[in-house]
Amino acid sequence: MNILYAFIANKNILVLLLIINILGTIYGYYWYIPQLRETPGIFLPFVPDSPTASLFFVLVLIAFLLKRNWGLIEALAIVTLFKYGVWAVVMNFLTLYTTGYLPWQGYMLVASHAAMAIQGILYSPFYKIKVWHLMVAAIWTVHNDMIDYVFNMMPVYRDLMQYMDQIGYFTFWLSIISIFIAYYFGLKENRHTLSI
Repeated sequence: MNILYAFIANKNILVLLLIINILGTIYGYYWYIPQLRETPGIFLPFVPDSPTASLFFVLVLIAFLLKRNWGLIEALAIVTLFKYGVWAVVMNFLTLYTTGYLPWQGYMLVASHAAMAIQGILYSPFYKIKVWHLMVAAIWTVHNDMIDYVFNMMPVYRDLMQYMDQIGYFTFWLSIISIFIAYYFGLKENRHTLSI
């Protein structure tokens, strides 16, 4: 395991991941442009879920490269990366199941969002999250669910709109699981230090 930690803590790997996540974040916000045009201003910070999650991780990587830890951002990153990573994979496979077809972009989203969920956990041994950081991340995440499914600001998957009640229920419990995942992986006693 120490070999893995040494590999993922390598400065070149961190820079490569930073570039990939910056590009993914930009594409994610671009993907949301049609929905953002119709979104009331008060809800704008809560609509582009996945790119905001990857933006949190961009900030985590920048902090690592600066030999710093920003615990609150790390907590927001691990919770939202896992949640929206898993959520998008499930929604794309549900689209495939419902329609019998998934375009190549859907498979790209499955791969990229699975990678989001994995990288959030993979870097957790380097996080320095405190309980209050996780509490803020938990409030942000559950509040985001309220915005999405009470005020109907959820990501638009046209083929799945008839399942919105079930998706909202699934999303709430995925948020709870994501918070517990962050607690389990993010608040361990034995932390690793980045030596870049």
